[in-house]
Amino acid sequence: MARGNLRIFLGDREGRTPPRLGRRREIPAFILALGLPPLLQFLLDLLPHDQLSTDMLVHLTGIVGVALLGGLWPAVLAAVFAGLIVNYFSVRPVGSLSVIDPENVLALLIFVLVAVAVSLVVDRSAKLSKEARIAGAEAAVLSDLSRRAVAEGNSIPAFLDKVREHFQVKGAGLWAKRETGPGKIVVWELQESSGEPQPGDVSEAETVEQLDGDRMLTLTGKELTQDERRLLAAFAAHLLAMVQREELTASQRENLRLAEGNTMRTSILRAVSHDLRTPLAGIKLASSSLRDKTITFSAEEQEELLATVESGADRLDRLVSNLLDMSRITADSVAPLIRPVYWADLVGEALRGTDSERLRVLLPDNMPPVDADPGMLERVIANLVENALKYAPDSDVVIAGAVGGAGSARIGDVPASELTVVDHGSGIPADKVLAMFRPFQRADDTTPGTGIGLGLAVAKGFTEAMGGVLLAEPTPGGGLTMVVRLPLSTGVAPSSGTKGLHGISTDR
Repeated sequence: MARGNLRIFLGDREGRTPPRLGRRREIPAFILALGLPPLLQFLLDLLPHDQLSTDMLVHLTGIVGVALLGGLWPAVLAAVFAGLIVNYFSVRPVGSLSVIDPENVLALLIFVLVAVAVSLVVDRSAKLSKEARIAGAEAAVLSDLSRRAVAEGNSIPAFLDKVREHFQVKGAGLWAKRETGPGKIVVWELQESSGEPQPGDVSEAETVEQLDGDRMLTLTGKELTQDERRLLAAFAAHLLAMVQREELTASQRENLRLAEGNTMRTSILRAVSHDLRTPLAGIKLASSSLRDKTITFSAEEQEELLATVESGADRLDRLVSNLLDMSRITADSVAPLIRPVYWADLVGEALRGTDSERLRVLLPDNMPPVDADPGMLERVIANLVENALKYAPDSDVVIAGAVGGAGSARIGDVPASELTVVDHGSGIPADKVLAMFRPFQRADDTTPGTGIGLGLAVAKGFTEAMGGVLLAEPTPGGGLTMVVRLPLSTGVAPSSGTKGLHGISTDR
């Protein structure tokens, strides 16, 4: 393993052999073991002394130096060689390997034993130091790996890239076990890979590391050493944690989707239970009364009952239409038929049947056409006007238009035109503007007859499907201003693939 200029080799924890100090240190140590004792003896001969212990201590110092450089075996060689030299040059009779005095024999034996013991201690210390340095470097690398994975949120393919680059192999792959067929035959399928294409079968990879019972990590292009396999196991454990984290995230996302679906169904049932039954009850009561032969109604009363039936039917029609439209928007099945349309033409159609003295239309005569689906834009305007009249009961509602407002409104890079629906009601707090466009959201959930909260959601969905933007802004002096922004028409019908491309606009 390389980190900067440091290269780390890791052994197997089970039955691992002690790390060697390396040939680059052992070879010079063997040379020093053969050359240092004669050199020290030559220096001792130059210095006048008559103590055998001086010779032994000097040679013992040299043996320790050899042990520090090359470990045990060079030091043992140096100890034996130094013992022979001391015996030959310093123990009487000088110039012979024979020893007359038994004390000198004992001294030589002790010297060799001490030298070997010191060599063992020094060699063990050097190896422990190297192991500690390797373990520290390994911990630093793994810590750095974990920190980057958490901080950068690396994906599994990015992690496989790191594995491939780290071990300098041609390819890395993540395999998952799957059971197929009636016999539940076990096959391994490649889920993610990095580098060169992976082999067709997991058994063809040079290196296979089991993550768990259902996943494997494979490397191709290089046989890893036993030391590198140990580090690969650490990478595999990290990869397994990433896989499990992604599975947990997917599970949470699915649970959230199911919870949102339950919330949506609950909202639909709650809305339908009230907003469908109320107009149905009015229609039922009015129609039953008209058919009752025992009751005689005046012409005015009959007209009033028929109006009740018509109003209830219209309310049901709007409610069912919004439900169907919201279903289409949610299923992403809205396909607008874009063509040049004029605001004034669609505003008139959208307000058909809306009888309110509080409604004023202030559209300039020279408003250019915009690209829109006429039916959808008509629904957008009708929903916005209905919403404004409903939630601003004491305010006039003004429909105004402008070509790009002050000339700066655009949708992306496309010049746009705007239609605004302005009221001076209670308005909407800024922190509730986004929620206002969600399905089944009502400003006052406790007020009966305010609808099921689909009008603005449908308006926003249709506007964006036409490549426009629907914004909610506070009205100066209080209230709410809804802004429908659509691209100016170029006279050329957009292709079907341009749906929603302009759906992000710059604010005024």
